[in-house]
Amino acid sequence: MKLLTAIIKPFKLDEVKDALNEIGIQGITVTEVKGFGRQKGHTELYRGAEYVVDFLPKIKMEIVVKDEMVHKVIETIENAAKTGRIGDGKIFVTTVEEVVRIRTGERGEEAI
Repeated sequence: MKLLTAIIKPFKLDEVKDALNEIGIQGITVTEVKGFGRQKGHTELYRGAEYVVDFLPKIKMEIVVKDEMVHKVIETIENAAKTGRIGDGKIFVTTVEEVVRIRTGERGEEAI
């Protein structure tokens, strides 16, 4: 099993969620986060004063999938989240050793 962590632009959330739903992904955890990469924030003008916005709003999606679904899910997120501009985000893949469904006690892939 793998944990896919995707950092995407906030306005792309619905598109990505719908695309994942179409390929059968049912469980997603979404968090509103702030951060920066190469985008490095930007300068804004507020009431005549300039200030730097270092951290930009992003969406962090976490999805645990079976190994055979990893490439399909990555491709789906990539296609739905891509704008072609800087700041489109990243997808991280991490190995998951164990999953336990608290309610039933199911373990492993059955618990996903």
